[in-house]
Amino acid sequence: MAFEIICVTIIALLFGAAVAFGGYRWFLILLPILAFFFGFGLGAQAVHLLIGDAFLGTVIGWVVGFVVALAFAVLSYLFYFFAVAVIAASLGYGLGYAIMSWIGLDGGFIAFIVGIILAVIVAFITLRYNLAKYVIIIATAIYGSAMAIGTLAAGVGGVELARLSENPINELFSGSPIWAILFVLMAAAGMFVQFQANRAWVAEPYPNRI
Repeated sequence: MAFEIICVTIIALLFGAAVAFGGYRWFLILLPILAFFFGFGLGAQAVHLLIGDAFLGTVIGWVVGFVVALAFAVLSYLFYFFAVAVIAASLGYGLGYAIMSWIGLDGGFIAFIVGIILAVIVAFITLRYNLAKYVIIIATAIYGSAMAIGTLAAGVGGVELARLSENPINELFSGSPIWAILFVLMAAAGMFVQFQANRAWVAEPYPNRI
């Protein structure tokens, strides 16, 4: 059993690092995947707030999360603008949720609403001013780092996997400062490397697939 856990941990670390430092080059593959995870978390979080049970503590939370995730992933695969909007929205939602967490309102309805409002604002600004390249780089650097450092925190730091899946960045910051420092350093390094590597390269948007 320990060997399987080690293998999964290594794979998650490598994948997280690859996303953090090279996500923009892989954006055609990553956009639907990131949209899936954002949709799953959003759907499950909505059920958690409406029902009042623990996050992913009921079957309906899993079902709604999966349905929303599948819809986001399919629409992201079919429509480039939707994929970019979802990734931008995920950044806005995460920012709003983080702000509420820092002032002591994490996990509640207010944090959810603030996250949704900022998600809409960031998505609108990204599409309006054609900031897809920068949003994708920032998002992949942050999410890849959260995956890599979160895997370490869950494996050796005693962080609960359920809480980590609900809000990985907030969980890293609320735990040991070591994880927060490692996450910030890795995310910053990922952004720097990606901006430098893609300074003169812009990925071509894919056409609508239907």
